[in-house]
Amino acid sequence: MDVVSTAEVAAGERFAFWREVSTKLWVPYDLRCDPELENGFRAQVGISDFGAMQATLLTTMPHTVHRSPKLIRQADPEVLKVGCIVRGGATVTQNGQSADLGVGDLTLFDTSRPFLGGHAPHIPTSQLLLLRFPRSLMPLPDRDLRRLSAVRIPGAQGIGALSSQFLLQLARHLHELSSSDTARLSTLTLDVLTTALADALDTPSAVPPHTRQRALMAQIHAFIRDNLGDPLLAPDAIAGAHCISLRYLQRLFQQDGHTVAGWIRERRLEQCRRDLADPRLAARPIHAIAARWAFTSPAHFSQAFRSAYGLSPRQFRQQCAGMRAD
Repeated sequence: MDVVSTAEVAAGERFAFWREVSTKLWVPYDLRCDPELENGFRAQVGISDFGAMQATLLTTMPHTVHRSPKLIRQADPEVLKVGCIVRGGATVTQNGQSADLGVGDLTLFDTSRPFLGGHAPHIPTSQLLLLRFPRSLMPLPDRDLRRLSAVRIPGAQGIGALSSQFLLQLARHLHELSSSDTARLSTLTLDVLTTALADALDTPSAVPPHTRQRALMAQIHAFIRDNLGDPLLAPDAIAGAHCISLRYLQRLFQQDGHTVAGWIRERRLEQCRRDLADPRLAARPIHAIAARWAFTSPAHFSQAFRSAYGLSPRQFRQQCAGMRAD
């Protein structure tokens, strides 16, 4: 992931620099902020290409963004943007509609039409995941998408919540993803967005079945990763959270050659392996690391870890420490 930051820019030039970055990265905007903040303005954006999509993770002090008719005439790439609030808050206005957004909320806006957006002025720093993609990739009618512009899709209930979990997970791990990861995730991400928008429009039948299924699997995976440390995470709880039957959940995983319980165990072992290799956690007992990821029996954890990686947890930790010493 490429990162652009105001940190290396002289204080008096930071906001002007950020105006230039915004225009080059997204579309021409009129950016403004409180004059008292301009000299000390701070912002950073991480940029990742997701196939035909662009994912950006924006961390910024309060400012406003205006896309005027004049700026649209200067450059109109005909792209849509979906934003998900990761931290802080924002407002957006388009097509006579306005939304106040909090953590986890989603919204859509069209760069071919005027809009006004702003990061919450009472919050020192907000963070926003922005997904930018050609309008042609969204299999929903333009008239329906206009109805959804600047509408809050709540991140705390229904399909919006499941989509929000996926996008928040994406934001947390964006810096870790390789080019092959992003290529694989691009289709899933678009499926999740399509499903969320169609649900908000109350037109789920407009989404092809294979798109709905891929989006559902992405949402289920994100839900599991969000709850890996919960000992009560089990197939029936996952099915209930996604309003599907246990049998259908099992069939979804079987199509990929997995069982639900097996996939959960693999993800928990991966997290344990990561923690055991982390020098910052070298003083943490192995049983505490196992318990953090819901392995309540040390003996069972040791056996599962050895079966997966060919070494006991203690041997693996010692091997990692030896490699760091060399």
